[in-house]
Amino acid sequence: MSKYVKNLVTAHLRQHLQGVHDALLVNVIGLSATKNHRLRSELHSKGINLLVVKNSLAARAAAGTPLSPMFEGLTGTAAICFGAEDIVSLTKEIAKLTQDEQFAPFAVRGGVIDGARLSQQQVAEVSKWPTRGELLCILLGQILSPGANLVSQLTSMGGALASQIEQRGKRDVQATEPAGATDVT
Repeated sequence: MSKYVKNLVTAHLRQHLQGVHDALLVNVIGLSATKNHRLRSELHSKGINLLVVKNSLAARAAAGTPLSPMFEGLTGTAAICFGAEDIVSLTKEIAKLTQDEQFAPFAVRGGVIDGARLSQQQVAEVSKWPTRGELLCILLGQILSPGANLVSQLTSMGGALASQIEQRGKRDVQATEPAGATDVT
């Protein structure tokens, strides 16, 4: 490949990876064309991109970006996966697909989060984290919990007080009524 073509491919990759801060490296060697197509379709339906590229060109394209640590010391073949809502969603989907027998040789090789390189084991740990949506639900529950507890405490005490006033009122009414009077309501 000529230097001119390498520069064109590198510029195209740099443009394609612009704005990507978190990604995973996966192994797609050994997938048949049919399995590869099904895998790409599955990933595309979840908003995940799979990019197979020569390691040296990818390293040149990612130089100076948060993705550059992912390519340090990388040997062998690898493909870049990026996209999804966040890195946790990405790792969950990729981990699920690596467990699927129909994509048997598909495996995670590592990744990068906020400029920090991840090993295969660390990617497996990240896949067990809660997603952004789950974290927002947890946070919202923690924010609303004290207010809900306060409201329930106030309403329960107010309800008990109202019940006691009502009972006292009934006793006072019964005590002031003549013995032979009947209720006509």
